[in-house]
Amino acid sequence: MVESEEAQLSAVFHALGDPTRRQMLHLLAQGQHTVGQLAEPFHMSLAAASKHIKALEGAGLIRREVQGRTHLCRLDASPLATADAWLSYYERFWGARLDKLESLLRRDSAADAAAKQPKVSSPAARDAGRPKHPPTKKRSSR
Repeated sequence: MVESEEAQLSAVFHALGDPTRRQMLHLLAQGQHTVGQLAEPFHMSLAAASKHIKALEGAGLIRREVQGRTHLCRLDASPLATADAWLSYYERFWGARLDKLESLLRRDSAADAAAKQPKVSSPAARDAGRPKHPPTKKRSSR
């Protein structure tokens, strides 16, 4: 990954690390909003909302357009693809590890269950280790 991609990925995770910014992104997914509209649900000043918006802009997650005195913000979700690719790698990595662990646990569990079962053997198997005596002849009573 080139250095600028790493910096953008860090900025995306930083922006997503704050619940207020995540909620702002959720609002912007529904359509464009002014800075005031984004600030309103959080009961914060425009200056505080602007700080959050600058963090989102720095990550490339929103685009701001100035129309006179009104600042309109729009979602740009394309930087999330880089974060998704990064997360997907680790999802596959840990998925494979957890699948292997599950397999080992199932095997151990099956071996434990087999060891705990009482050994039942057939009479023939029980007698297999005994010495055999020649059959005795019945004497006829005369």
